[in-house]
Amino acid sequence: MLRSILAHPLTRGRSIDDPVTTDLRRSIITSKPFLRAIYEDWYQSIVARIPDSTGAVLELGSGAGFFQQFVPDVITSEVFECAGVQLVADAQNLPFSDGELRAIVMTDVLHHIPNVAAFFREATRCLRSGGAVIMVEPWVSPWSNLIYTHLHHEPFEPEVEQWDFPAKGPLSDANGALPWIVFDRDRKRFEEEFPHLKIKEVRPMMPFRYLVSGGVSMRALMPGWTTPLWKTIEKACEPQMKRLAMFSLISLRRM
Repeated sequence: MLRSILAHPLTRGRSIDDPVTTDLRRSIITSKPFLRAIYEDWYQSIVARIPDSTGAVLELGSGAGFFQQFVPDVITSEVFECAGVQLVADAQNLPFSDGELRAIVMTDVLHHIPNVAAFFREATRCLRSGGAVIMVEPWVSPWSNLIYTHLHHEPFEPEVEQWDFPAKGPLSDANGALPWIVFDRDRKRFEEEFPHLKIKEVRPMMPFRYLVSGGVSMRALMPGWTTPLWKTIEKACEPQMKRLAMFSLISLRRM
């Protein structure tokens, strides 16, 4: 009931798998100052971790975002045709030659990939030595489990054993707990199966700001001018991120 009341009018009743919804979400992100500031922080964190070398940078799931404003020569991609995207591509079968990329970046994308093992194999193949995979993804904590289970439209299943899930819709099928499963719960398995992708950083973060922003599917709950206040609150909560984090910044390096 609460989710229905707070639903953003632009996307209310629309299928998440409709490319038009992705275009509308881009408009929502850029028109909500508090939410836009969150994406700007994410993008700055990602840019700071892109290797300073030759080679192309690929962004997966570019449709609703504006990362290209931070890296103008990035190759933007999406799983379907939509405005402002250069390439329609499947993360499980990338159209790049061996060692062509210096970085693959994404925001809220990994947990939508039905077979992440296939993506990790492709990342290993397409990245040159020293290249990076950098992402911001949902994270599992007691707090986030409560929020994602009751206030978010996507499946959130930290208890499942498998990494993959049925591919029915390009965006509607997901497991928001998947990044935590792979890089925390099953970290040893990842390290054994993908020894050429070294986990450089897993930084749980942002317990409140995205929630009070309303995200891309709900109305804004905070004006943009409150951003510094909420950053201060979250900074004070850093020692408790294992219990509170809703997202994590994750960085891998191609060995």
